[in-house]
Amino acid sequence: MIAKPIAIKAEKKYLLTLKYDDGLAGTLDLSYLALTGVFNQWEENDLFFHPYIDAETSAICWNKTLELSSDALYLKLKGITFDEWKNQTAHATVK
Repeated sequence: MIAKPIAIKAEKKYLLTLKYDDGLAGTLDLSYLALTGVFNQWEENDLFFHPYIDAETSAICWNKTLELSSDALYLKLKGITFDEWKNQTAHATVK
């Protein structure tokens, strides 16, 4: 199971700092999403600066229509793909 986010803060425009329950923490640059599709909403009323963790899904949200997968962001922070994480997890449980 991938760790769950426990803290989130928008540091600067498009820079999101996350902390997960396994101790992983770091800042991600999400500027590659800005001004694309639904992410245009970040420009309205400085929405980017008001993220929250959805209590039910653990998604990183800004409103009911704008969210990112906390699992995908976790893997991005670790710098690995899902398959790499899955292989690491499989090897860790075999020992």
